[in-house]
Amino acid sequence: MTVRVMLISPAMNSALREARFAGDAPLDESGLRPARAAAAAGSVPVADQWLRGPSRRCRDTAEALGLRTGAEHALRDWEMGRWSGARLSEVSADEPDGVAAWLADPAAAPHGGESLLELCARVGRWLDSLHGDGPGRVVGVVEPAVIRAAVVHALALPPLAFWRLDVAPLTVTELSGRSGRWNLRCGRPLVAEEPVR
Repeated sequence: MTVRVMLISPAMNSALREARFAGDAPLDESGLRPARAAAAAGSVPVADQWLRGPSRRCRDTAEALGLRTGAEHALRDWEMGRWSGARLSEVSADEPDGVAAWLADPAAAPHGGESLLELCARVGRWLDSLHGDGPGRVVGVVEPAVIRAAVVHALALPPLAFWRLDVAPLTVTELSGRSGRWNLRCGRPLVAEEPVR
């Protein structure tokens, strides 16, 4: 039986706006407002199982969407070691060789956390653990790095393709299928974008 995995990226927060590594800041009003609007519009997918990453951003987004979710440790954000909470611009200035290695070598972890390969493997193990005899529709509110890792694993992409995938806040990325055979539907917004004036 086919499994549908719908991964919702959390709403915007200060850490994302400031390009911080794994900054676990709560949502502010600019993130809460569109998440509440999505809940009010009834645009949150229906599921048999609801999960979320353990970050405050994922928890706050799930709550604003009206979801009762349990934290799934396997869906935690990319572990960035000593870079956690720092701005990309700061780390690039302080450790340019480390950032260059991190971007070019999927096995590199100059920050002391997880390498890209380790992130993709962790998320891939979780994805492959879902079987057709379990819940048919799974919704998870997870960090963008987790969504990107899931797509890389599901489609058997080269690890460096991770850097070519963008995940906007409050979008749904859907994987349907089973271990070894996944199909992808990318980036459906939960709320309609406001017209440009």
